[in-house]
Amino acid sequence: MLDLTPKTVAERSALRINPCKTCQPVGAMYAALGVHRCMPHSHGSQGCCSYHRTVLSRHFKEPAIASSSSFTEGASVFGGCSNVNTAVKNIFDIYGPDIIAIHTTCLSETIGDDLNSYIMDMQIPEGKRVIHCNTPSYVGSHITGFTNMVNGFLNYYVDPNNKSASDKIAILPGWVNPGDNREMKLIAEQMGLEFIMFPDHSGVMDAPMTGSYQMYPDGGTTQAELKSLGGVKHLIAFGHIISTPTAELMQKKWKVPFNLLPLPVGVTFTDKYLMALQKLSKREVPHALEEQRGQLVDLMLDSHAYTSGKKVAIFGDPDIVLGLTSLVLEAGMVPKYVISGTPKDDFTVLVNKLLDEYHITGSTVKANADLFDLHQWIKNEPVDLLLGSTYGKQIAKAEDIPFVRAGFPVLDRYGGPLLPTVGYVGGIRMIEKITDAIMTRMERDYSDEDFEIVM
Repeated sequence: MLDLTPKTVAERSALRINPCKTCQPVGAMYAALGVHRCMPHSHGSQGCCSYHRTVLSRHFKEPAIASSSSFTEGASVFGGCSNVNTAVKNIFDIYGPDIIAIHTTCLSETIGDDLNSYIMDMQIPEGKRVIHCNTPSYVGSHITGFTNMVNGFLNYYVDPNNKSASDKIAILPGWVNPGDNREMKLIAEQMGLEFIMFPDHSGVMDAPMTGSYQMYPDGGTTQAELKSLGGVKHLIAFGHIISTPTAELMQKKWKVPFNLLPLPVGVTFTDKYLMALQKLSKREVPHALEEQRGQLVDLMLDSHAYTSGKKVAIFGDPDIVLGLTSLVLEAGMVPKYVISGTPKDDFTVLVNKLLDEYHITGSTVKANADLFDLHQWIKNEPVDLLLGSTYGKQIAKAEDIPFVRAGFPVLDRYGGPLLPTVGYVGGIRMIEKITDAIMTRMERDYSDEDFEIVM
């Protein structure tokens, strides 16, 4: 395990140990899977595509379909034009998608393949589309790749003259689970708004068992919806890190006004979402949502004796980490270490601003960090809880810390992608998980005479 991690912290600029991120193509593949009847295509070697599919399939416990240009030594030297042309023809002939969404890899980026010109020269069947985005794996993270693919779809698809959605809003959910997509949509429906969500993984990466395999499930954003996105009356974009480039693109190219909101995790951030919807719909907030909010606040009060003052280390993707930091602060906890692997300094600004609002001092916040950093800090000053992806379990075991899994990827548990982290309902779920982890540790450490049925 990680028992031999040294306590002495040394600054590193050219080395990552136990990264807190994965590469751009994983994000591009996930974004493409949120479009109806779309086949993600990895322009590189089969090994790259296999890894990207594997990490998504292990998190969602669903098949992440994708194809590959199958680079060999020849393509590495002479370019991948022939490979991708053959691949596109075979994919349309054999698998019959409506869209092929191509993303690049380290290899195709390094040799300089010009996918835009390749696509212009392709023989594409009538009614079908091929789009692309550039996702060099050695820059950014999977969050960067997700944004690049979302923008790629918009640049290829949006018709500025299509006003069929002029009475609708658009929702950019960012990188969330299908259960989060469903909760975001449910809240918008309860507020009486018509909307287009893009990308939408509900019904795709949480498809039900029917007894027969369906390569293209019923969910996902449709081509008609993509074409009409330039004509929506307003955009709500979640995640300052993941959605800012897309929101700015839609405003610049198609004059769509937008609200850029934090991922709606916890009371305060969900309130921001609800108030944005209320301003657009001009409707009163329904009683059902007020009731959920009250239940979340009540749960925080009930569990306060166990969460108050507890120090937490939070790690993962920047926008979900910001949301979880807000949630634990509302629960009276202290975010001692807050890190993301995505190299984006805006993350540290947003987290530090949030900590200042709660008058929290002495915390360490870092973007472009890794789990070796985090482990060393914990060795020097321990925490009471670890909150993040599966890759924290080795630290939790080495340092004997209660661990709550959240974010991406969660490879060693089941059911998480089906359930929300966002909204008041998601907040209730997360507070329950956090409180359970803390109380379970307390019970484990009790002496026999202190072990009680009621806590």
